[in-house]
Amino acid sequence: MTNRGFFLVLEGGEGSGKSTVARGLQDRFSNDGWQTLLTREPGGTRVAEAIRELLLSDRFADADPWCEALLFAAARADHVAKAIRPALDTGALVICDRFVDSSVAYQGVACGLGADRVRTANAVALGGAQPDLTVVLDIDPEFGLRRAVGHNRMEAHSLDFHRSVRAAFLEFASQDPQRYLVIDALLPADEVARAIGDELAARLQVRSS
Repeated sequence: MTNRGFFLVLEGGEGSGKSTVARGLQDRFSNDGWQTLLTREPGGTRVAEAIRELLLSDRFADADPWCEALLFAAARADHVAKAIRPALDTGALVICDRFVDSSVAYQGVACGLGADRVRTANAVALGGAQPDLTVVLDIDPEFGLRRAVGHNRMEAHSLDFHRSVRAAFLEFASQDPQRYLVIDALLPADEVARAIGDELAARLQVRSS
């Protein structure tokens, strides 16, 4: 996959503030002259947004975990092919709220399907797309669930489930510290945004030099 742009992914549990941070980063780097794409998973294309509605609906809370995992992968395949890859190929900064690590953490680890099995199931869907930097907005799920905005059925899982998700994200980061940045999501919002923005700016400078 040709990757002339920069692919930033924001990960974290419920209520970690990913969406707010993503919008702030887009504003900052758009003002600095970067072409940006702000997107999310599941979603980002017409087909993927339709799959999102299905996945997050309470009507399908009894879905088999593998059905769920494969629907996420299907949405991701369309998202990568029609939005992420084209943007990167034009040199854009792509800022994505969740990506494959969420599938691995939620379905692979917390649902017990197996992290490696979920990664394998997503290999084709990724189409070669890999984040240049993944930021984990770390938060104790007990606090995160209290401040989560809106409602989706993922939030209805047990506290132990969400603790497993958090532990998985932190484990991924510990295995590849060059590609991950862990930020305390309970810090003031401006500090969180500044820390991530400064790290991203430094990496973009290296990329362009």
